Amino acid sequence: MAEFTLPKNSKIQAGKHFPAKGAKNVRTFKVYRWTPDDGQNPRTDTYEVDLDTCGPMVLDALLKIKNEIDSTLSLRRSCREGICGSCAMNIDGTNTLACTRAIDECSSGTVAIYPLPHMPVVKDLVPDLTHFYAQFASIKPWMRTQSPAPADKERLQSPEDRKKLDGLYECILCACCSTSCPSYWWNGDRYLGPAILLQAYRWIVDSRDEDTGNRLDDLEDPFKLYRCHTIMNCARTCPKGLNPAKAIAEIKKLIVQRRSA
Repeated sequence: MAEFTLPKNSKIQAGKHFPAKGAKNVRTFKVYRWTPDDGQNPRTDTYEVDLDTCGPMVLDALLKIKNEIDSTLSLRRSCREGICGSCAMNIDGTNTLACTRAIDECSSGTVAIYPLPHMPVVKDLVPDLTHFYAQFASIKPWMRTQSPAPADKERLQSPEDRKKLDGLYECILCACCSTSCPSYWWNGDRYLGPAILLQAYRWIVDSRDEDTGNRLDDLEDPFKLYRCHTIMNCARTCPKGLNPAKAIAEIKKLIVQRRSA
């Protein structure tokens, strides 16, 4: 591994990192730092970034910090297009994607960057999503059928039935909504949370799926479903503009209709 060296004229002082001398368009970023390796408490480090040599998004600033200022910073990122959800974090007080949040959209002054709230932290801006993904697996997020598949074609659905999936299939499991939900903070061990329930509804409403009854039975639980109190943080923070609270309400409606049928 090549030895990390600071750019010329850069300085580091007790958690503060300064850009090269002469930079004029500078923005300050306060970034959460913690590692399990040194036994130290979490802290925030302050970095000043020259925006004239940086891309427009918060992810660009973080990568510039990692590549040019402090290589010890850890974060997840992949697609840079708001598709994979890897770079979800709390930026300027809002859960969002670093790759789609423009630096100019952040409030004036220092930009605070933290990992997704109420999640165990692996290191720095990297949350531990093990439990979140286990909850996703628990809803069996695949098409479940009893009838044999057509021999010469795919399982088809009408344009009207396909349209029912709009606003659901776009979820990228970034966990921004679930980690903004107070009910999930308090009961995350048993409440599935908005992201997983939206995914569950995606399969419940899919006309090609033939296991709707069992899916609803699995969700009819005081904690899995009914901890939602329509606080609506999920809809406000979703970087894809989705409405998990509406999906949760639709699941509850289907359960009530099934009881009265």
